[in-house]
Amino acid sequence: MNKFKKYSYMLGLAIAALTISACEDQSEEVLSIEYSRYFAPINLEARVLNLTDIRLSWTPSQGATSYNVEVYANDSLTFEGTPVVSLTGITAEQLPYTIEDLEGDTKTSIRVQAVGEDAAKTSTWSTVYVKTDPEQFFNAVTDDDIESTEVTLRWPAGINVTHITITPALESGSHQLTADEIANGVATITGLTPETDYTFRLKNGEKTCGTQNVTSGLNLEGKTVVEAGADLVSLLDNSTEGEIFVLPEGEFNIADYELDNSVTLISYKPSRKAIINGRIKLGEGVQNLTVSRVIMDGTASDGGQAFEYADAVTYGTLTIEDSEIRNYTKGFYYVNKAATIEGITINNCLIHDIVCDGGDMFDCRAGYIKTINLTNSTIWNSCAGRDFIRYDDKSGDFPDATPVILVDHCTIDGVSNSSSRRLFYIRFKGNKVTFTNNIVSNTEPGRGFTDSSNTDPETVFSNNNYFNTKNLVSNDGLAEGKDLLFDTEGYTLDPGYANAAEGDFTLSHEDLIYYQVGDPRWY
Repeated sequence: MNKFKKYSYMLGLAIAALTISACEDQSEEVLSIEYSRYFAPINLEARVLNLTDIRLSWTPSQGATSYNVEVYANDSLTFEGTPVVSLTGITAEQLPYTIEDLEGDTKTSIRVQAVGEDAAKTSTWSTVYVKTDPEQFFNAVTDDDIESTEVTLRWPAGINVTHITITPALESGSHQLTADEIANGVATITGLTPETDYTFRLKNGEKTCGTQNVTSGLNLEGKTVVEAGADLVSLLDNSTEGEIFVLPEGEFNIADYELDNSVTLISYKPSRKAIINGRIKLGEGVQNLTVSRVIMDGTASDGGQAFEYADAVTYGTLTIEDSEIRNYTKGFYYVNKAATIEGITINNCLIHDIVCDGGDMFDCRAGYIKTINLTNSTIWNSCAGRDFIRYDDKSGDFPDATPVILVDHCTIDGVSNSSSRRLFYIRFKGNKVTFTNNIVSNTEPGRGFTDSSNTDPETVFSNNNYFNTKNLVSNDGLAEGKDLLFDTEGYTLDPGYANAAEGDFTLSHEDLIYYQVGDPRWY
């Protein structure tokens, strides 16, 4: 898969054939070859860490006792002028070697030279080019900094900065910083469009000194602003098609509610999520349901799935984003009707403590879901004894159906950890599966990824990591006929989670951070 960019080179030695006359002595054996110089280091790699640090690694050269390193800023392998860093005496025992606190957002050329006891044999230079990342001087943006048409950005007071660029661009263009804004390290950008994703870049001339992605606040016009303590069930009973309910921080009880209109449930502020106690059944009148920046808790429900399709009709999309789903007994979603569903999207979610007692995690028994997208999410302490994605074969009831399933940039811990379970119990014929950039940890599914011949045999795997698992990268004891699908190029690195038991999956393994494996919130 080559996803970890490990470079290898072969050094060949060609020895010309010698024409020796019959009278010469051919008995002398060549036992060694002495070269006029040490070999230059091979496999030289430069990796940017922490924005402005560069980690160097290379294969030590035979006979070398140390290495010289030179670093040139604003350079593309020309090595002109004076190096900004010049090091001598670097030994093989110090590799990989990290050079810290270089200039950010800068083209950087590096060269390394092998040195030994004989100075006359010092090697030629090996070279590598890399660009440091822009520095991050922006402070984190809080909910209090964001309104529907403006955002307040902060950075250390008094640093050298000139302006802020904005993408998508405003009519006013970039924001030129005043002397007071620079001195105080704060600027308010106005004229934003509500509910729009913006990227702000703090600049010092051409150099980027910080990047901040912000979604502008909600435009409340045309939306139903729910008061704290309101009866959400009554509001939903009387909702109109497509109504958007803006929820304050606090708790709302819905028990086991059957919804009959398309609605959106969204908290007013991203970090002040409303808690909805209960679960939602999607009735025949629901075309689309969106749940955004909400905590859904199943403690007070009847033990069913968080979302259940109640009728054999055609549905639109179910979108769950930036939310936390927890404490459900049977599973996340359930389709046990001959329903056609346009799509289910689960993005940027924390999903935990879903027991799956009597059901599977993502569970479709009788319907057809055209697309399932599970992205940028973390699932833990859930589904230990059941299948992760179950999709039973009802292809005969849905001619020409081709389900498409994507699992990307997720951290999945401890699911399907049973001798009789698998991650994919996908039996609906014609399915296409993509499983990329995920971390799977602490599980031994006894039937691996799948034991169903209907699961896409050409499943796309890329840039995944498996830690403390079995039967996912190879056959670790599966019976013949059960070994149908493996990610043979998957890596098996220890993520070094900060505290998995408490739901903190912050990574400490450098490779996984560098190559951005798993849920992005953890690197």
